[in-house]
Amino acid sequence: MPTTSARLLRLLSLLQARRDWPGALLAERLDISPRTVRRDVDRLRELGYPIVAFKGPDGGYRLDAGAELPPLLFDDEQAVALAIALQIATTTGAGIEEAAARALTTVRQVMPARLRSRIDALQVTAVERPAPRPGPQVDSGVLMTLSAAVHAREVLRFDYTATSPPAAGLAAPPRRTQPHHLVTWGGRWYLLAWDLDREDWRTFRADRIVPRVPTGPRFTPRELPGGDVAAFVAARFRGSDGSDGSGDWPCRGEVILGLPAATVLRHTHEGIVEELGPDRCRLILGSWSWHGLAATIGRYDADIEVVGPPELKDAFAHLARRYAKAATDTLPPYQPRAGNEPPMPRP
Repeated sequence: MPTTSARLLRLLSLLQARRDWPGALLAERLDISPRTVRRDVDRLRELGYPIVAFKGPDGGYRLDAGAELPPLLFDDEQAVALAIALQIATTTGAGIEEAAARALTTVRQVMPARLRSRIDALQVTAVERPAPRPGPQVDSGVLMTLSAAVHAREVLRFDYTATSPPAAGLAAPPRRTQPHHLVTWGGRWYLLAWDLDREDWRTFRADRIVPRVPTGPRFTPRELPGGDVAAFVAARFRGSDGSDGSGDWPCRGEVILGLPAATVLRHTHEGIVEELGPDRCRLILGSWSWHGLAATIGRYDADIEVVGPPELKDAFAHLARRYAKAATDTLPPYQPRAGNEPPMPRP
């Protein structure tokens, strides 16, 4: 027979593993009588765990939500997963870096030595893609407000700092939206919502949102085009309206490059590369515009044969004229500035 304290910890672990536990099943798993189960449940209640009893043919117990967070138990896999998640929390942009660091310290202190050594051996260094300026941080309170409005299906009003300022003397009116999803993309947080004034789907950067309270009336959620949130958001950021739900680029073309397929594949993340010979390959690639696609393919620095469509060939012709003009235009010779003279103007 295990000690009372060990039995209580085992009972608490079982109650955390699933929502409802029939009393008879708990007694069987713990190898004790139903009466002892009742006594142990009362002991856990005295320690602050909100355990409720439910009636029925299989009456039993449930670990409910309380006013405060009681101590929790984690198995080895859960503890390691929690520690890893806290280490990479600094890359979320959710403004929780300091809280995550304190939580990681707390978790590590109570870990058994065998788990603490595993965590200490796994030091994660997050390396972000170089950006012209640091990524914006979102107030965690704003994220909670947006998430609550999404969950409650309540109209959300907020002030929004757009990229282009309003006309002089005019204040931007608050946006009125039906919030549907809170998503992350490229290290930033976005609110996907139906804009009531523009009558269209919009994605709003969360770091530019200042919520207004109280929230508005409840609404019945609209059906998202395509039904897939990830595909819809990906399509919007690729320049498509996302109505078909595919999330594909609006412009997709096919070319043959004078390079080995292995060389092209190393620098192609979303395209399709097919080997045609030792120094030739077929490349199918997408972009937000035909000119953007042509410029991207030109970066491979190889002979190019356009398979299609005609819009891609026209884009290459347009860029060729533009580049030829840039190569022939002459600029006045560079002259170093003396003292505080302003830079020489160029045509």
